[in-house]
Parts: sequence; structure tokens; C-alpha cells
Amino acid sequence: MKLAILSDIHSNLAAITAVLADVDAQGVDKIICLGDIVGYGPQPRECVDLAMQRFDVSILGNHDQGAMFDPEGFSRGAERAIFWTREQLEQTGGDAEAAARRWRYLAEMPRKHLEDRLLFVHGSPRNPLNEYVFPEDVHNARKLEKIFALVNRACFLGHTHVPGIFTEGGRFLYPADIGDVYTLGKDRVMINVGSVGQPRDGDTRSCYVLLEDETLAFRRVEYPVEQTAEMIRAVPELDDFLAQRLTEGR
Repeated sequence: MKLAILSDIHSNLAAITAVLADVDAQGVDKIICLGDIVGYGPQPRECVDLAMQRFDVSILGNHDQGAMFDPEGFSRGAERAIFWTREQLEQTGGDAEAAARRWRYLAEMPRKHLEDRLLFVHGSPRNPLNEYVFPEDVHNARKLEKIFALVNRACFLGHTHVPGIFTEGGRFLYPADIGDVYTLGKDRVMINVGSVGQPRDGDTRSCYVLLEDETLAFRRVEYPVEQTAEMIRAVPELDDFLAQRLTEGR
């Protein structure tokens, strides 16, 4: 079975549309989303609708939860964006049932998913919704030890928007370090799949992971970045900084 594992779409319809076109070209059997379908970006309704149509599994992200309830620990800009996102999702546009389906979809997303000894979360195995696992955490051996204790074989996560692989031996491998390809072995690993809608590793292209048998590959997909950036700038409730981040990949 070939899996496409993606995360952090953040209401960026142009990005997820481009990624799904690439996914379709790879002959994927199943699509797993690790959360944050909404937040930051200009098209939350459209992204949720697309997720309902295309994703086989959707994990709850902290921005998804923030859209339903009061956000916790958000920056000022992110908080303004999530309240605006909530308003957009509440609008029925004459189709109350469609709005209700979106809310149901978000409300029913699990915080984690497990299959074939592979764990899928948004943040971390220890705190699936909110905990960040940054590349620099390889210097925090105690933190990684506690997190890896909850990993059976491999864990796929997002949240930081920075793709790469955490090894049980305390290394972080950027995709460029491994030629974008990695083979799962006997040692446990955590794989950050990067971000579809707001990459933060200096590359403006969307990022996601393909997994087939024991081999995973990081894929980068170009999309019309400036198109989404302009849409963000046109919404007063969305900080221009969110558009700038897209154009810089930071």
C-alpha cells in the first residue's frame, strides 16, 4: 500500500490542490492528514470541503480545535486569524447543512491514529495536539527519550512545519541530508512531514511524504504562492505577516 501523509494545510486551497494533483499522479492508495486543515489562510471552507472529499484519515490539529473552541497559546496574529476562520465556517451561504457537515467533520477528528505499528499525530506522541518537537530538541535528550518511549516503530507528525526525521539515536535528518528518501529499519523514528500550506524551512514549495512498504520519500510541490498571499492581504483580519511567511517559506 502506498500512503500519502500530509499536514498543516492552513486554509491554503491553492497549495492543497497542487499537492493532491501530485498525489494522484503517484498512484496513492490512502491519504492521511495530520491536522491543521484551517487557520492562517484565506479559504477555510473550501479546504474543509476538499478534505472531506479526499482524505481517508484526518487527525485533529490545534488550529482545527481552535476554530471550534477558544484558542489556547496562540500568538495575537494567529488568534485573530482563527476567530476570522470561525466566522467563515459559521457562514452558511444559504446551505446550513453544508456548514453543519464541516463542523461535524472537524469535531469528529481523532487526536491520533494507529495502524500497522505506525502512529499518526499532529504535535507529538506525548501531547498529540499541542506539543512541538523542533529539530533543536535533539539536544534535549530527556524530552526525546520520553517521547520515543511512546513510539512503537515510527511516528508521523507535523505542527512545526519543518520536515525531517528524528532518530532514536538523537539526530535530526533534514530531507536534503538523505536525498529526500529514507528506509525504515529496526530503530524507531519520528518523521515530520512538513507543511502543505505554510512551509517554514526556507522552501516555499508545499511538502508532504509518500510511504510505500519500508521506504518514505519527501516530495516538494510548487503552487501559486503569490495568489494565496494576495488573498491573505485582502482580508483585514489576516495579518500581512502570514502572507510574507508564504513568500519566504519561513
